[in-house]
Amino acid sequence: MSRPDRAADGSLPDTDPVTTTLGRDEALRLLRDSELTVEGRLVDASNATLYCVAELEGVSAAVVYKPVRGERPLWDFPDGTLAGREVAAYLVSDCTGWDLVPPTVMREGPFGPGMCQLWVDVDPSVDLPQLARSDHPDLRRMAVLDAVINNADRKGGHLLPRDDGRVFGVDHGVCFSVEDKLRTLLWQWRGEPLTEEATTVLDTVRVALGGSLGDHLRGLLTRSEVRATVARVDRLLATGVHPQPSADWPAIPWPPF
Repeated sequence: MSRPDRAADGSLPDTDPVTTTLGRDEALRLLRDSELTVEGRLVDASNATLYCVAELEGVSAAVVYKPVRGERPLWDFPDGTLAGREVAAYLVSDCTGWDLVPPTVMREGPFGPGMCQLWVDVDPSVDLPQLARSDHPDLRRMAVLDAVINNADRKGGHLLPRDDGRVFGVDHGVCFSVEDKLRTLLWQWRGEPLTEEATTVLDTVRVALGGSLGDHLRGLLTRSEVRATVARVDRLLATGVHPQPSADWPAIPWPPF
C-alpha cells in the first residue's frame, strides 16, 4: 500500500511516522494500546479505510484502521462482520508461521470499534500483473492460506510486494463463508500437489483449530464458519493438492486489480 497523497480534508499529511522494525508482540501491543491519529483516507477502498499514525511510549508506526461503522452492507456476508474476518485471517496466517498478513487487531478507534493493521510500504517497481502470474513462494503459500480461509476476493491489488522480496496479502473482509467462494488470481498451482512445507503447516493449523486458534476464531466468526474452516483444512490434507476453481462460483474476482 502506498501512502495517501492527501488527508480526508484535502490537505497533505504533515506527519511522516518512523515505522521501526517491530517484532510480532511489540507490533500487536502497539496496534492494541496506542493512540490513533487519522491522517488520511484511502479513497479507492470500497469501505471506510483510514490511514493513521499509532503512537505508544515513543514508538510510532503507520497503520490502517477500518471502523465497523464504515462497512458497506453486502448481500452474502452479515453486516458489521468484515473487520472481524480481517482479524480472523491474521490469526490463521499467524498460526501458519508464514507471515503473510500484517499484524491485525480489533480495537476501539476514533470512529468506534474496527480493524487496525500495521501499514506495509510496497516496492513501486514491482509489476503486479507479472507478480500475480509468477511462482513466487509467498504467493504459493498465500494460495494455501486463501483456500483455508475461503478468500472470495484475492485481487492483484491486495498483494503487497516489499523491497526485501517478501509479499504480504491484505483486505480479508470477505473470507470464511461456509459456502465455497474462493475467488483469486492465484490459480497457477490448481490441481498440483501441496508442498511438504504446506502439508506440515496445515497439520499445525488443524491441531490449533481444535484448541486456542479455534477458541479465538469463535469470538470473531460463527460456529458454522469455524467448522467450515476445519473442513477445508481436512479436505486439503485428504486430497494433498491445491484446489480447483468451483463450477458454481466465478473463479476470478472482478475487477482483478
